[in-house]
Amino acid sequence: MRKLCYLLGALALSISAASAQQRVVHVYNWSDYVDAKLIDEFTRETGIKVIYDTYDSNETLEAKLLAGRSGYDLVAPSGTFLQRQIQSGLYRPLDRSKLSNAKHLWPEVDARLAVYDPGNQHAVNYMWFTTGIAYDVAKAKTRIGDQPLNTWDILFKPDLLRKFADCGVYVLDSPEDLFAIALRYLKLNPDSKVPGDIAKASALLQRIRPSVRRFHSSEYINGLANGDICLAVAWSGDSFQAKNRAREAGNGIEIGYVIPREGTLMSMDNFAIPKDAVNVEEAYAFIDFLLRPENAARNTTASNFANGVLAAASMILPEIIQNKAIYPDDEVMSRLFTVSPPDRQTQRTITREWTRIKTGR
Repeated sequence: MRKLCYLLGALALSISAASAQQRVVHVYNWSDYVDAKLIDEFTRETGIKVIYDTYDSNETLEAKLLAGRSGYDLVAPSGTFLQRQIQSGLYRPLDRSKLSNAKHLWPEVDARLAVYDPGNQHAVNYMWFTTGIAYDVAKAKTRIGDQPLNTWDILFKPDLLRKFADCGVYVLDSPEDLFAIALRYLKLNPDSKVPGDIAKASALLQRIRPSVRRFHSSEYINGLANGDICLAVAWSGDSFQAKNRAREAGNGIEIGYVIPREGTLMSMDNFAIPKDAVNVEEAYAFIDFLLRPENAARNTTASNFANGVLAAASMILPEIIQNKAIYPDDEVMSRLFTVSPPDRQTQRTITREWTRIKTGR
């Protein structure tokens, strides 16, 4: 009897230890980018606990990856950063046989991702989006009347931008976006790495500084929704989140978003598994869960960003899937461009110039 009690006690301790060693996945993703309920549903379905942290710049993610031990099993780098991080050996090649839902991925989006990840060997697309102009409709009308905002003139002509300075202008803290857009506005190659072109783009961006309240890549969402600011160079999905938050608050603020006629950057955020990931199988399970069409559709509904799962399209709300600012038609798509990562010298130059632009020095 004593021996049986000992065995039962040992078994209980073993079960307790196994319970204490619950499977886990450490995820590092952009803020406001997932339907939070899906994380709980994933844990209930798989038993895998999700430790979910967020960031709001590619530079923050890259610093962690380059530090040696990132502490994350799954991250979501943007295209240009993904490319150079692959070249630096920071990611594991993906075994797509472990991603049963990869068959639902959007071929056109996959093809564009292959520019950064040749052969689509290291990443799958999570969301894609544009950079444009978000604005408070009423305040814009007060300042410029019926003049259209679908032009980068609003940003780059000081007399126009100055009209919005009193009600608050935010600009993305993203040199990748702003230098490419400035180059395009100057009728130069948005992917140019020529020092003279970079200098011209920097000079153009320097002119906006006096009217910009802050450079930040997420605070403008609530700023627009609350009426604290009236204009932002913003990402499409975030702009529609601001619109929805204002509507839910019932504060009478209407937020608009436009893709400028000169064209703009098409960006892609993509799931990749760091080389130093510890919980690799759990990372695969989480990716595959989010690639299910119904889950991808829910994340688009929650974030207002277009997802890379073609089969999800029929499950997305009409007001999102039919919105050309989120899911552009062929004509708008023809005006979107992507850019390749700069070499180290060009990156140092851009980083230095961006610091000067933000500080006004």
